[in-house]
Amino acid sequence: MHFDLLFFAVAVPAVLFAGVSKGGFAGGGAFASTPILALVIAPGHAVGLMLPLLMMMDVATLKPYWGKWDGTAAKLLLIGALPGIALGAAIYHLTNPNVFKLLIGAISIGFVAFQMARSTGLLRLEGHGVGPRAGLVSGFGTGFTSFVANAGSPPAAVYLLLKGVTKTEYQATNVIVFWIVNLIKFIPFLSLGIATHQTLLADLMLAPVALIGAWLGVKAHHAVPEKVFFALTYVLLVATGGKLIWDALI
Repeated sequence: MHFDLLFFAVAVPAVLFAGVSKGGFAGGGAFASTPILALVIAPGHAVGLMLPLLMMMDVATLKPYWGKWDGTAAKLLLIGALPGIALGAAIYHLTNPNVFKLLIGAISIGFVAFQMARSTGLLRLEGHGVGPRAGLVSGFGTGFTSFVANAGSPPAAVYLLLKGVTKTEYQATNVIVFWIVNLIKFIPFLSLGIATHQTLLADLMLAPVALIGAWLGVKAHHAVPEKVFFALTYVLLVATGGKLIWDALI
């Protein structure tokens, strides 16, 4: 990893965008930062670089939602996430960077398809009712996609919306689940070389950008229409995801 002009030209906007998403738009666009970074650094290092910054943003959201989560849902998602994280670690250990590019690209475009299907009414999930097995399966998907691309929200969202939790329970459960999942991921990230001395050094340099982004997100919450922000997010994800898939296949 080289801390040159190109790196900062891509990393600063990517981290700033993630901070704005976390601070003002419930984190829905924060995932876009990983595929953007993967355009200029190794995909695994892009995931490892973003993890501590996302953890820092997570801590900022813990206090307002403490104790307001659905305890049963959180436990099922976390139990299911453990083997998902283990599978992600195994795949990283056994595959080359092109596989990670392909996975991150596919998850990027899949994330957009999932969100658009929800927003247009093609996919209606709220309040259908589900059992514990669905929570474990969703947790597995959450752990796996979170490990390979910091993108665990869609599997968790499917379960929580089917379960019919309230808006506050939904947000609080996401906060506590992803805070713990990110903490669990950090040790294998270090052992597999996903998080390195270089990515941690980059985190130190980019931490102020992340905090500024979160502050801007709070300010932008009422000033910027949510549809405009997420439209930009989806364009970025499709463009970067498509580029990563192309690079992996050629």
